[in-house]
Amino acid sequence: MLTVRELESGYGEMQVLWGVNLDVREKSITTVLGPNGAGKSTTLKTIFGILKPWSGTVEYIGENVTNMPPHKKVELGITLVPEGRHLFPNMTVEDNLIMGAYLKRAEDRLEDSLDLVYTLFPRLKEREKQKAGTLSGGEQQMLAIARALMTSPNLILMDEPSQGLAPKLVKEVFETVLKLKEEGLTILLVEQNVFASLEISDYAYVLHEGKIAFGGSVDEVRESEEIKKAYLGV
Repeated sequence: MLTVRELESGYGEMQVLWGVNLDVREKSITTVLGPNGAGKSTTLKTIFGILKPWSGTVEYIGENVTNMPPHKKVELGITLVPEGRHLFPNMTVEDNLIMGAYLKRAEDRLEDSLDLVYTLFPRLKEREKQKAGTLSGGEQQMLAIARALMTSPNLILMDEPSQGLAPKLVKEVFETVLKLKEEGLTILLVEQNVFASLEISDYAYVLHEGKIAFGGSVDEVRESEEIKKAYLGV
């Protein structure tokens, strides 16, 4: 579904990504692991178009989308759940969700999308009239994922969804990601929580100093003590 080849980008004159290659298969969960500063978030931002790639290509379902702006990628069915959630704190849960359905395609499916979101996140249904800023950290993360679903995506890019959450909430968030896959969605996940993400993923890439150090099945990562020790610190 998504093919990234020789992707390079950075900030100002500082290069962060060096020839990144990765593939995301349809209806799978692919996780990108690596320590802080490895370039994981930069990879997602460059794929999504928040950062302009210096070189390389990004293809989505066979179409070259390398230099396409984010809103155009959303129209094609790609969405991003950013690090830090970025909700509208003074708006209700329901209004935050409706803000996510701004595309014509999503607007037409608004009621169906709300039904799906409230089925996946019954807690959000209970709090639909509550302001987003008053939710717990775990609930805010769920709302950020739910709002992304309102665009009716096929591919969801997720940037550190478990960041700053208590262990019990981390478990809930990862269970939700697994449910999204069961709904037929494809997920590219960037994470520091190695064990939780390997538990739910089909494929994994290890990013080290802006380069892909390893790519393969989750079982291969689990079985390789060398990869875990050298790149993941476990």
